[in-house]
Amino acid sequence: MPASVTTSFVLAAVVAAAPVVAQTKPTQPPTAGAAKPKTDQTSTSGKPATANSAEFDRLVAAATEARKAQRWEEAVALYGKVVKLKPGYVEGHWYQGTAYYSLDDYPNCRDTFRKVVRLAPKNGAAFAFLGLCEFGVKDYDRSLQHLLQSRILGVGDAPELGSVARYHAGVLMTRVEQFEQALETLGEFAGEGDDSPRVIEAMGLATLRMPLLPIEMPPDRREMVLMAGRASYLMATRNSAASARAFESLVARYPETQNVHYAYGVFLLGEEPDKGIQEFKRELELQPDHPWSLMQIAYEYLKRGEAQEALPWAQKSVAVAPNTFTSHKALGQALLETGDVDGAIKELLIGIKLAPESPGLHFTLARAYQRAGRIEEATRERDEFTRLDKLARTMRTGAQSVGGR
Repeated sequence: MPASVTTSFVLAAVVAAAPVVAQTKPTQPPTAGAAKPKTDQTSTSGKPATANSAEFDRLVAAATEARKAQRWEEAVALYGKVVKLKPGYVEGHWYQGTAYYSLDDYPNCRDTFRKVVRLAPKNGAAFAFLGLCEFGVKDYDRSLQHLLQSRILGVGDAPELGSVARYHAGVLMTRVEQFEQALETLGEFAGEGDDSPRVIEAMGLATLRMPLLPIEMPPDRREMVLMAGRASYLMATRNSAASARAFESLVARYPETQNVHYAYGVFLLGEEPDKGIQEFKRELELQPDHPWSLMQIAYEYLKRGEAQEALPWAQKSVAVAPNTFTSHKALGQALLETGDVDGAIKELLIGIKLAPESPGLHFTLARAYQRAGRIEEATRERDEFTRLDKLARTMRTGAQSVGGR
């Protein structure tokens, strides 16, 4: 198996409830038991399949025997014959796909699970496997899309599969610089007590805002990444004292490393926001145009009701990060609270163009429209906020992100 492929451990995880970071070669199929899709054995035309036909039953029995004996090549071939007879037989496609997965044949696994999700478009477990197969062929954008879809739909009674999908979604979010979302997603492992090295490593990359997959991390930065990941993990467990010590050690060890002071500042916002602002300012000494520190300062002042103080920080964040929706949200809020309603609407609309799925933007725009007397538009934005917020809550656990959602 290529070293760059990290998805194969899902097989052992689903069947034997192994940790999400298991690295041993899987020995059992992922679909034994919980993760198997439900199927009524109907064809795609809706007509009842002749499931009792002698040939169909013979092939299914032979394929099942081969699968249980882990004769994967034989299972692939037999399930191929099964689904040729009954193209709408979801379970046949499912088991053929997982047999391909067991062979590390990610291209054919991907193609097979595409058929599964077409036949069973509400099966979250199928979307999880599709995303993992796409990860295996390095089709990372589609992989993230389908892993997130699996989180929306849920994976039923296959929690181990859900954990593996969550891990891969988290590392892919980091890769595309969705660092806050990655930490929210990976932070769910803290609630389960899973502090395995892969989880800590992934959280460290997100904490230090390094847009890399774990396998791409330079070896000489591993110790620092693990320190950062441990600190964020402890923060996610709500162990403030231990987390504080971990962040203090990180800052003491790597005071000149980018994003270290920023990460510590985010931690401090919860209980010591003045110290948090000072850490963001230290980050700005290292990176004068660091948009996230600028935004965090702006949002903290907004939280305090000090919009006039927030305004220059928000303005600079837009200047250095014009394509980041959270910078426009910060400026929109600051302008709204300082009385420039038209300016606020303009900034918020730019933000929505950049991130139409952000509930927080729609909520703030509704407030701005309301203040401008544009009642119909305010109602529309509140409705959109409600819809998006409900969707967002199925994919996150409420951990803090910059400026809200």
